[in-house]
Amino acid sequence: MNGYLDESSFMMVEEGFTTRDLLKNLLVELCQESDQQAFFVADLGDIVKKHLHFLKALPRVKPYFPVKCNGSEGVIRLLAELGAGFACTNKAEIARVQSIGVPADKILYSSPCKQVAHIKYAASHGVQLMTFDNEVELNKVARSHPRAREVMLLGIAADSSPSAHPSMTFGTTLKSCRHMLETAKEQAVEVVGISFHLGSRGLEPQTFAQSVAAAQLAFEMGTELGYQMHLLDIGGGFPGTEDTRARFEEMAAVINSALDLYFPDGCGVEIVARPGRYYVTSAFTFAASITAMEEVPTEQPGSDGRWDSGMGLSMCPSPSETSPCSPPEEEPGSKRSLVPCPEPPSLSTSLRGPTGHPEDCIADGLDLPQLQVGDWLIFEDMGAYTIATSAPPGRGPQAHVTYAMSRLAWKTVQLFQGKPLPTEDDRESVCAPLSCGWEMAETLCVPPVFAPAGII
Repeated sequence: MNGYLDESSFMMVEEGFTTRDLLKNLLVELCQESDQQAFFVADLGDIVKKHLHFLKALPRVKPYFPVKCNGSEGVIRLLAELGAGFACTNKAEIARVQSIGVPADKILYSSPCKQVAHIKYAASHGVQLMTFDNEVELNKVARSHPRAREVMLLGIAADSSPSAHPSMTFGTTLKSCRHMLETAKEQAVEVVGISFHLGSRGLEPQTFAQSVAAAQLAFEMGTELGYQMHLLDIGGGFPGTEDTRARFEEMAAVINSALDLYFPDGCGVEIVARPGRYYVTSAFTFAASITAMEEVPTEQPGSDGRWDSGMGLSMCPSPSETSPCSPPEEEPGSKRSLVPCPEPPSLSTSLRGPTGHPEDCIADGLDLPQLQVGDWLIFEDMGAYTIATSAPPGRGPQAHVTYAMSRLAWKTVQLFQGKPLPTEDDRESVCAPLSCGWEMAETLCVPPVFAPAGII
């Protein structure tokens, strides 16, 4: 074991114990303690499953997890234990991963816009591998971090889907690539490879192939200028749930074909990627209670009949009420039960955060049953971009995370250390019940973004 994660870092659960069971127990405890704080439940076994799947599907690619996607300690410790690297975009993220002992050579400083103070921090803490995609960034790094001059990646603009926003993309164009490489040469900066990053929404698998082809052209330019090019970063953009347009397996097949064509095995080029949503989206479930509500009468001028349901931290149901694991049938004497899917009668509902500001809008126009103060809303697939590395200024503490892992998943983590990927037969045996929620047969309706999967 690498020593990043131990059994004190998470709750050990037995096979068959689901995320819903854990939510039920936690809600009962919160009610007994009169505590109504919103919280996350994180199934670390789901991340173990995703990691093994990634290595199987993309055997030549080393994952570097983008900390900005989920900076929670349990995720960082688990992925470090599994041998992953980390892509950091600022000083706080670098400090986060190094605080648990991750070595500097497993960190990629990947921000396209770096503050000079953060570059100097990276320099003083041994982080050398960085990206750049314009002369301003190149000059900043060359002046502020001499040791990074030998391990720079040139970021190129990857082709994106029609739904992408060109104004929001980063990276130099192929047309400008030679100029950037020549400029780096003039400043004695050693470029060792090429980096690109695709967006996370609406990607076609073929977009990866086009980007790998573009990277190969950039590699040729670098080689012609005398650079020892040996590292390709294919970025992120991998889906985290199964209900995406382009499934992970399709992307992996296209990527493998493109790598075999443009960077064949044995060519001396190391391949890395930055999967974020892929690793953590489905592992996290979020629970929050209704603290306030306002009914807007439909006959009121200008009204749309919505209910504003404040989503915050002040109320919870009594222990006698049913839980997210309860069947649709109510037990005698119970007051409420899980609502798997909105059932008539329903109301057009708006969900808002606890600040009360107009911009603090979570969702509008959801068809939900009539909610009550004290009801708990359960949101699934909440692991990506919901937990910051540090709390924003002026905000309170972040929601608590309860980490859980099945005993078999933990055994798999232990067996994984320092050993090759299991054989096909072994892989089938360890990939079935790693996640504490895989045994769930009942499936809730697929909700829209930010709609609750359950109401208690």
